[in-house]
Amino acid sequence: MKTVLVSGAGVAGLTLACRLRRDGFVPTVVERAPAVRPGGQAIDVRGVALDVLDRAGILEEARGARTRLRGMSMLDPEGNEQWRSTEMTFSGGRLDSADIELLREDLTGLLHRRALDEGVEFRYDDSVTALDERADGIRVAFERGEARTFDLVVGADGLHSNVRRLAFGPEQRYVRHLGAYLTVFSTDNFLGLDDWEVWLNEDSASYCLYPVRGNSELRATLGFRSEPIAYDHRDVERQKALMTERLAHVGWETPRLLEAMRNAPDFYFDAMAQIRMDRWTAGRVALVGDAAHSASPLSGQGTSLALVGAYVLAAELGEAPGDHSAAFARYESRMRPFVGLNQALVDENPGGMPSEESLEKAKNGIALDG
Repeated sequence: MKTVLVSGAGVAGLTLACRLRRDGFVPTVVERAPAVRPGGQAIDVRGVALDVLDRAGILEEARGARTRLRGMSMLDPEGNEQWRSTEMTFSGGRLDSADIELLREDLTGLLHRRALDEGVEFRYDDSVTALDERADGIRVAFERGEARTFDLVVGADGLHSNVRRLAFGPEQRYVRHLGAYLTVFSTDNFLGLDDWEVWLNEDSASYCLYPVRGNSELRATLGFRSEPIAYDHRDVERQKALMTERLAHVGWETPRLLEAMRNAPDFYFDAMAQIRMDRWTAGRVALVGDAAHSASPLSGQGTSLALVGAYVLAAELGEAPGDHSAAFARYESRMRPFVGLNQALVDENPGGMPSEESLEKAKNGIALDG
């Protein structure tokens, strides 16, 4: 049996580990956080990605956890409603769609429980610090634990992938900045929103608010437009200061939101960016999900790409036992057209939603049994 280290316990890493374990591999998931990360925005599972959840045996549970929004309103900078819709939301698309919108933490919770049921090993509060490929495997050094040798290493560790940096070089070689930054956090539903999404937009900033957990709390996504900013992506206090500086001029409930942000236990901040690479595999190392081909939240397809990419990589490894080079090549050739369609969504209508035709083509742009 082949041993595989999966760096990152997000959607891609958990999906990959579950499928590998079913196919007779021995995956170990290493995660920098002390547990599977809580929080996060509502995410979308669309098209062929629904089949991945179905094959993992969690589709109906995911449907049961979906958001229950009835529509949305667009507000001006002072909080006056400009228009509303009961047919769609910007976060989830058409309300009559078969696609699913659910909280990121709910999806990772389902995948994590399935991985535990499959017997996947987890190493929390640790991260990869060095990779040394040898004839018989790849020796991995960790920040806290003892070094171990694995047959393969997969980076499923997001936009700022540690494995990508170690195996492929500095992040800046591969990042395409999309001109914006955003933060996501949870707070009390002090607006009393009832299954209703609210967007506020002004020239340089915008935000989205929607209730979750039976309308008991809000998930807030705040963003501002900007050229690239130099900052430490682990310096949370600086990130909160940046958001405050860039949104302090916005009216309506912005002061209360910024105060809630400063006290939020699940604060997340990052650039809107894509990862563009000529290859996602090298030797015994592969990348999957955002680490390989982040499409950015602006595409609405990051989660679906993570699910499908992890499934395809695991399937190809299972089809080519003992020949990871062939499996990696097949994974890349199958996924690249699909990734291209989905990354292109952000350019079709900058600042708005892509056409339904483009999204339909992108979300179904691959067959799982290729």
